[in-house]
Amino acid sequence: QVQVVESGGGLVQAGGSLTLSCAASGSIFRLIALGWYRQAPGNQREFVAVTNSGGGTNYADSVKGRFTISRLDAKNTVYLQMNSLKPEDTDVYSCNARGYTNVRLQFDYWGQGTKVTVSS
Repeated sequence: QVQVVESGGGLVQAGGSLTLSCAASGSIFRLIALGWYRQAPGNQREFVAVTNSGGGTNYADSVKGRFTISRLDAKNTVYLQMNSLKPEDTDVYSCNARGYTNVRLQFDYWGQGTKVTVSS
């Protein structure tokens, strides 16, 4: 079993910064990718950023140059540094972890989400 837990959401003024954290734990043999997604009520989940086991990263166009995803492999943790926040960044941010368990089964788990609110 794998657990994914996010933290770091909150309320911030436009132009401000927040850092989200996500830790994956449990029977993990190898993490393939850790990513962030966001979703507003009534909308579909939207890709934000991802980092893979090779260190590569990818970002949604809407956050390029403002958000930075980084990974601490020793702790199976990923961070999302969000700068120059805009009101339209207001969403519930969820972390996704994909990889293999200790018995070499693939997994794909989501955290419970953390709310980010950007006031104008």
